[in-house]
Amino acid sequence: MADEQSQAVGAAEEEQVQQQFTMQRIYAKDVSFESPASPDIFRQNWQPNVNVDLNTKSSAVDETGNHEVVLTITVTAKIEEKSAFLVEVQQAGIFFTSGIDAESLKQILATVAPNILFPYAREAIDNLVVKGGFPPLMLAPVNFDALYRQAMEQQAAGGELPADGATH
Repeated sequence: MADEQSQAVGAAEEEQVQQQFTMQRIYAKDVSFESPASPDIFRQNWQPNVNVDLNTKSSAVDETGNHEVVLTITVTAKIEEKSAFLVEVQQAGIFFTSGIDAESLKQILATVAPNILFPYAREAIDNLVVKGGFPPLMLAPVNFDALYRQAMEQQAAGGELPADGATH
């Protein structure tokens, strides 16, 4: 009787697939910095208008559960109409997933993965800006969960997500 119970427990454990989400690698996919108005821009009073644009994109790397997530952050700083700098960083990572249903996987790749990638992208942007001769630029934390919910609400209300499934 004990054997039957342990066999039943073993079968139940096999049926219950263990969920797994692990980071395999983090890397810079693309980095760009432009300062078209330098050196004249350095003589102006530093009161820029700063615009930050975020985008996430994910895709399957292979059939074994690896996914690439790319977080793209573009920052433009202008003084009046002059562009002080434009910096764009595509911070990417490969994440292994197993045993996660499609809807949960979509949410994890749009929220958890960008939360892991964001500090790396923020540091790269700050380094580029400082090396370009400008004051440090510390980007505020981003709530990727709220951005994902907003994108899903927009989709539910009849709005379409971008063709690549990205959230902004």
